[in-house]
Amino acid sequence: MASSPSSASINLLLMICMLAALAGYSNGEGKIAIYWGQNGPPPIQEATLAETCETGTFSYVMIAFLNVFGKGQSPQFNLANHCPSYTSCPALASQIARCKELGVKVLLSLGGGIGSYDISSPDDAKSVADYLWNNYLGGESLTGPFGPAVLDGIDFDMEGGTPTYYGDLATNLKAYSTDDNPVLLTAAPQCPYPDYWLGAAISTGLFDIVWPQFYNNPPCQYPNVAGNQEYWNTWTTQVSTPTFFLGLPAAPNAAPSGGYVSPDELISEVLPIVKQSPKYGGIMLWSKYWDQQNGDYSQQIQGDLLEFSSLLSKVVENI
Repeated sequence: MASSPSSASINLLLMICMLAALAGYSNGEGKIAIYWGQNGPPPIQEATLAETCETGTFSYVMIAFLNVFGKGQSPQFNLANHCPSYTSCPALASQIARCKELGVKVLLSLGGGIGSYDISSPDDAKSVADYLWNNYLGGESLTGPFGPAVLDGIDFDMEGGTPTYYGDLATNLKAYSTDDNPVLLTAAPQCPYPDYWLGAAISTGLFDIVWPQFYNNPPCQYPNVAGNQEYWNTWTTQVSTPTFFLGLPAAPNAAPSGGYVSPDELISEVLPIVKQSPKYGGIMLWSKYWDQQNGDYSQQIQGDLLEFSSLLSKVVENI
């Protein structure tokens, strides 16, 4: 007859079950994505794109922003002080190549909070998609605004314009994707569900990753833990996108209306919520400039992500 398990064994098993539930057996230890290019006032205080990738901290870097496009406008980007021109920045070519050499995915982010962008019709969506494909994604142009560099994809951060045809833009961009030259599509909606500007586009199911902005949105941002959990669960269960990142500000001042989570609060209060979803992929940060202003917040939370994910394995090892 087998002996009865000791109370210590029972407690250990309960701890394992709890940690397993918290970890959710989601997508590994969690990756970090970050926006780059909006460095604030001169002189430049944000690391270069290459330096950002060389930290070894980021899996995705979004160049922000292409903020003029659609309705027949000549597309323009605004990279603050990183580039003196709104239409050409060939100096980024070697830096993009360096990022890709290191295995970092580099995307061009569309939209942002300030700009002149809109899609007026399905034909307009096709025209903008063609422009992006040919100039940034390896299409027919031998050299684009970033020289010969070929980006990995396009990020949608629309916070204005008319939402009607953003889905058409995504459809046309994804049509260019092949096994040899995939076009990665990501989106950064506001965390209230559904997002006004990007909800319809995201519902197409064409996006590879969605990183909702859980900041500047009191109903769903920390320290509103209940709201944070409610909207995270809604996004990850109602949307077919396979991978979600939790969007956070990299410093308190990065989000004037709130949502900043300290490294300690992240591991104790937020990760136990988001890791319950098997779609959890990591953390998205706004932005590299604010990351640096906050003592390289990304590197601080990178340790937290690894620490949290190792808790279960450490318990199992001690059985």
